[in-house]
Amino acid sequence: MATESSSKSRPGISTFKGQDRALRAGRLGTGGLLLSVLAATAPLMVVAGVMPTTFAVMGIVGQPLLFVILGVVLVLFSVGYAEMSRHVHNAGAFYAYISRGLGGTAGASAALVALVAYNALQVGIYGIFGFEVSSLLATYADLSVAWWIPALVAALVVGALGWLKIDVNARVLGVLLIIEVALVVTFDIAAVADPAAQGLSLHAFNPDTLSGAGVATALCFCIAAFTGFEQAPVYAEETSRPHILVPRVMFLAVSGVAVFFALSSWALTVATGPSAIVAESQKQSAGLLFGLTESRLGGTFTDVLHFLFVTGMFAALLSFHNVVARYAFAMGREGLLPAAFGRTNSASGAPGTGSLLQTAVSVVVVAVFAIADDKPTGDPTVPVLHLFTWFGNIGSLGVIVLMAAASASVVVFFVRRGAAGAQAWRLVTSAVAGIALLVIAVYTVKDFDVLVGAGPGSSLSWVLPGIIGLAVLVGLAQGLLLRARRPEAHARIGLGNEAFQLEKAAGETS
Repeated sequence: MATESSSKSRPGISTFKGQDRALRAGRLGTGGLLLSVLAATAPLMVVAGVMPTTFAVMGIVGQPLLFVILGVVLVLFSVGYAEMSRHVHNAGAFYAYISRGLGGTAGASAALVALVAYNALQVGIYGIFGFEVSSLLATYADLSVAWWIPALVAALVVGALGWLKIDVNARVLGVLLIIEVALVVTFDIAAVADPAAQGLSLHAFNPDTLSGAGVATALCFCIAAFTGFEQAPVYAEETSRPHILVPRVMFLAVSGVAVFFALSSWALTVATGPSAIVAESQKQSAGLLFGLTESRLGGTFTDVLHFLFVTGMFAALLSFHNVVARYAFAMGREGLLPAAFGRTNSASGAPGTGSLLQTAVSVVVVAVFAIADDKPTGDPTVPVLHLFTWFGNIGSLGVIVLMAAASASVVVFFVRRGAAGAQAWRLVTSAVAGIALLVIAVYTVKDFDVLVGAGPGSSLSWVLPGIIGLAVLVGLAQGLLLRARRPEAHARIGLGNEAFQLEKAAGETS
């Protein structure tokens, strides 16, 4: 359907105009692509922030086992998702895949959800980033700086880097990531070498530790730690062999993240003792990791860890910024955003207008929370924590919904192509992963008040997840409107640069 309509000229729609309508190919190899997507996982932020929070809030010792379970689910998801990447090369990965399987209207909805979700994930980090930088300046430089000042500075720096070539960004992300991982591994080794009184206990991997009503909600916490691996197809147009590199990077990323976080969360239980991990997490919160390194590796190591905590968050900010810019580029190229978003910078080949959009969103949201913070009687940490938890969980919910929809799309895509027999095992894995992700999404919405620290009767429990619901509905409305008024543009959703290449070929032969 889409291919037929994309092979002829489309009145009223911007047509192929050269390289400014396509991202430059051949700029990323396996290493650069892997580092770009892994940077979004922010390993130190997960170990220092997400893990203690999950232990403290949910009271579940078996967090290491949760990472193993999620790793299995996401590997199953990746089987079909990676196979789709061999057939679809588009900077709007999620919505391109969904539109190819479930149709252009569903694709338009997925595009808006992706744009909202990744924006939320990126913007949320500015809160904790600004707060941590402000704390470091107060501790080491005796400077009192409001959290929103370093947050705004970071937004501008990230925006500037978004204009540069992606290989420059990959090097920045790679250096920060490698150092960060090395320090976490050093702690893991130190914890194993100097365990608490219970010794090298494997109790955290015991299935009995997952009994209770909080397991599904704990999965909601933990799945955010994996966010990033699914971004590999976003860069497909910028690799020389996307059909080989994208699947390879995805499997390396998701399996590596699962093992790394399972071992690191286990190391936390070893360092405190399984029986004490929940109480210590409730007592020290994000300070748990730094307290454990202080006693085992000394003050200098802990100081460096604090610094890398900041640089790791910066790497995640840059990674999410790049993804948002490319989604905006893909949407602009296909008529879901103004055409200006669908062109690249002539100098660097980067999606410049999308980069500006993401920077503007970040600055506006940080400014709003900064104004909310400017109250003489308020708690200065509240807006910061709200910015981080509210937006982080909104973004995580959006990504879970997109992965569930993408799993369904994989099944429909290959069935419609008559490849159900040849792809049978991939369809089964996609269906299993999709069901599991849908269950996690339902529990995420059900327990959203727990995720954001609001009371059971708080309006936040439905307003915040409602943002993703609203994006779904608005995107569907846009898709239906486009199908009614501009059916040729609707048919092109998800084709990406392929549509413009087809138009160019048609124009040359006519």
